[in-house]
Order: sequence, then structure tokens, then C-alpha cells
Amino acid sequence: MSIPTRAELNDWASNYVELWNAGDRARLAANWRKVAPGNFTMNDPVGTPQKTGFEHCALDSFDLFQPTLRFRISDGSLFICGNEVAWLMENHFEQDGVPTTLRSIETYRFEPDGSVVIRTYYDVPQQSEGQIGELFKTYLP
Repeated sequence: MSIPTRAELNDWASNYVELWNAGDRARLAANWRKVAPGNFTMNDPVGTPQKTGFEHCALDSFDLFQPTLRFRISDGSLFICGNEVAWLMENHFEQDGVPTTLRSIETYRFEPDGSVVIRTYYDVPQQSEGQIGELFKTYLP
């Protein structure tokens, strides 16, 4: 396996958002595996214990958050530099019936062996912050 090309990473990024928002778990998994067939490690968010494995890093979060969250990469914030991707992601959800946006900075480093290292940065919603806070309570240690 070689490092994905810029075109492959750009395709992955645009498909990631589209497939997440469509709720298409199978195609989202296939999209991931095209650019990262190896091991996954993730700090989500940075400062919490590292998660490992494709299921835990890619699919568990989809299963937990996809029904509630919709993604949008902020205009002009997708950066592809060599084997790394970074973006400012808008996480849209409703909190107590009010449309809310939580922003996250997310980085992805794709290695020559097919593995990927994911690091995310965001303020974790408190449990008192409605349904999204309750979801994070089950997601974080």
C-alpha cells in the first residue's frame, strides 16, 4: 500500500461528509477502506485515551452520533498536505429544539502501511447540554 494521492484524499474527504449525512454506513466504511485499509488510532478529542481499531474509530462513532449530527466542512478549511488532511468541521445538531453548531478541528495522517492516525479538537458538550451531551457521556471514558 502506498500513501493515498491528493486526488484520492480529496475524494475521500468529500465522500466522508456526503455518506455520513446520508446515513450510508456501508459506503462510508468502504470509503475509509479505500484510503486506509490498515490500522486506525484516534484521539477523539485530543486529551482523552487513544482509541484503536477500525470499528472503534470509524464505525462506533457513526453508530452513536450519525442519527443526531450532520457534518459540513467549513468553506475554505479543507487542507491536504502530503499524506495529511485537516479541516474545520461544522457539527450541526438540535439542542432542546434549537439548531446548534459545534466546530471541531480534525486531522488525519495516512501512513504508507495503510494505517491512519486521527486527532480531533473540540469542546466536549457537558451532560447538561441536552441530547448531544448525553451521547458524549456514553462515548467518552
